[in-house]
Amino acid sequence: MTASNPSPTATQPDPIQKRTVATLSMSQILGGVSLASGVAVGALLAEEVSGSPTYAGLGSTFQVIGSALIAIPLARVSAARGRRPGLALGYALSFIGALGLIVSGIVGSFALLLAASLLFGGSTASNNQARYAAADLAEPAHRGRDLSLVVWATTIGSVLGPNLVGPSQPVSEWLGIPRLTGPFVFSLVGLTLAIAVLLTRLRPDPLLEARRRLAAADPTASSQTHGSIGRGLRVIASRPQALLGVLTLALGHVTMVSVMVMTPLHMRHGHADLTVIGFVISMHILGMFAFSPLTGMAVDRLGGRTVAFVGAGILATATLLASTAPQGHSTRLLIALFLLGLGWSCTLVSGSTLLTAAVPTVERPGAQGASDLVMGLAAGGGGALAGVVVDVASFHALALGALGIAALIAVSALVLRGSGAADPPA
Repeated sequence: MTASNPSPTATQPDPIQKRTVATLSMSQILGGVSLASGVAVGALLAEEVSGSPTYAGLGSTFQVIGSALIAIPLARVSAARGRRPGLALGYALSFIGALGLIVSGIVGSFALLLAASLLFGGSTASNNQARYAAADLAEPAHRGRDLSLVVWATTIGSVLGPNLVGPSQPVSEWLGIPRLTGPFVFSLVGLTLAIAVLLTRLRPDPLLEARRRLAAADPTASSQTHGSIGRGLRVIASRPQALLGVLTLALGHVTMVSVMVMTPLHMRHGHADLTVIGFVISMHILGMFAFSPLTGMAVDRLGGRTVAFVGAGILATATLLASTAPQGHSTRLLIALFLLGLGWSCTLVSGSTLLTAAVPTVERPGAQGASDLVMGLAAGGGGALAGVVVDVASFHALALGALGIAALIAVSALVLRGSGAADPPA
């Protein structure tokens, strides 16, 4: 099916695809600021509002679960009306969530914090779906590259976001709100700008344009795009390469999230300063996004299966280092968090490309939405257990458990085999 979405000429780049990637990259920068501004303080705010470290991971966990659940309406809206309204919906829900998080800190309501965290996950849902939007019009030989370029754009906003924790303190004082809610003010600004960019610049809509090109190339082909999550799951289950893509995404995400959400708490209990915590998280996010273009090129050249296997090895190394890091700030923990992000990047790009290559154009919204749902729910469960494991055992035990999950990615890459454009590479 992908071959029926050609560029306008055989020798020149598709100008619509170039504009699409540029617009999505811009929205990713803004969405990255909004998301990452709150990541560095999410566990700390949850601990402060709840009054217990046991529940510190629940705020981030509910955010991950929210991103998974919001993937359902995003898939349906995208299938019916295109990527533009779907992505804007996720950011709009996240805006409401950011407001709720600020209010929860003011009134001290943990229930409101959890509900707001669910909605704040809309930013993650849209960021995740944006990578698929970049692949709608991509040539098969460059699908990994185009997808990874949009992922890479998140680097700017995501690295900047945690470093706004320090500057947010005078903002929170000026507004008269709790110190830990200050970063969410920056989230509100970033989300507003991201929505504006999508609504004004993402034209033509990449999914609608892909559907138009498909119909022009083959008038007998079905033009109905499916956004059903249930149908998407069945499509994935029937294709080994798509199933490998989803497992790579889900297992890589749960490995990263479970360790990352508890790292600020591990550092704070060792008396690390908020600015230092923000720096470590920003280096982690740098690893997540900065090298994604190289990952995308590796997927195009070597195949998604190979890059997934490499990602599993990097994640295993990262969790092993984290399991030996003392409380507070340490060079070992900094390296571990950077590698945790890099390994996640490998699994995200390879898994997304494997899935997209294995699924026909008309089935992509539903399959991609189902993939993000599974990925988010898996990570949400891991994040929920992370706080309990740290409270009952230790951060070190949590990291060792995550190592075992990373190993399952390598096992999946060895066991699941099927034909497809991304494996071997096109």
